[in-house]
Amino acid sequence: MRLNEHGWGAESAPPVICLHGVNAHGLRFRPLAERLAVRFRVRALDLRGHGRSGWKAPWTIEAHVGDLRETVTAPATWIGHSFGGRLVMELAARDPVLVERAVLLDPAIAVPRDIAHARAADELAEHSFASPQEALESRIGGGGLGWLAHAPRELLEEDVREHLVESPGGRFRYRYSSEAVAAAYHEMANDPPPFEALRIPTLLVVGSHSKLVSAGELERYRDALGDLLRVAVVPGGHIVLWDALEETSAAVQSFLAQA
Repeated sequence: MRLNEHGWGAESAPPVICLHGVNAHGLRFRPLAERLAVRFRVRALDLRGHGRSGWKAPWTIEAHVGDLRETVTAPATWIGHSFGGRLVMELAARDPVLVERAVLLDPAIAVPRDIAHARAADELAEHSFASPQEALESRIGGGGLGWLAHAPRELLEEDVREHLVESPGGRFRYRYSSEAVAAAYHEMANDPPPFEALRIPTLLVVGSHSKLVSAGELERYRDALGDLLRVAVVPGGHIVLWDALEETSAAVQSFLAQA
């Protein structure tokens, strides 16, 4: 499946491909992409089951990687947040010619099986709102997992405008397939690619209040990549694109300038 995409920067500039996490969409990268577009052609994709891309099953890692190969056919720098980071790792292991270097924003390298299955079950429950204002207030409160507790209000408002749609019954829901997200959680419970297969220049950005990347994973990544790995710890939680936009942007721009 060829994925829907959002673009910034000159077509002739070096390519940067951005992959979002579950429940999200490519336009979440807009603030970062606008900063990178001075030097790069930035393409932010809507993953299968999300945004304006097709929602058809299957929603396996294999299917997502196949979509990436169909949509991006030339080598590029890849930026992935959360599940998008896991997909960058998968693509680098399976088709290394496409991934010149990687930026992993608080990636979901592996989620413990019990937690992944619980979140998948919760995702399949009803999540709708009577109005956009109710949806916004829910997010201002931090969201169900607390991932939005540090997010600036203006970015939450932008996300509601872009991502929330009215259903035929009059309730409002975010523009993604709950079944696709549940499947992604199950996939994240499976073992990631061997870190030794990911020997490319890599920047790992971790939120200081996030616990998604474990100390053990970080140590294994350091051992496998050595000097190829750079690590930046930024303020806030899991959604480093929102919580620490300036710090994350500075780390990414520095890495892309030097790698």
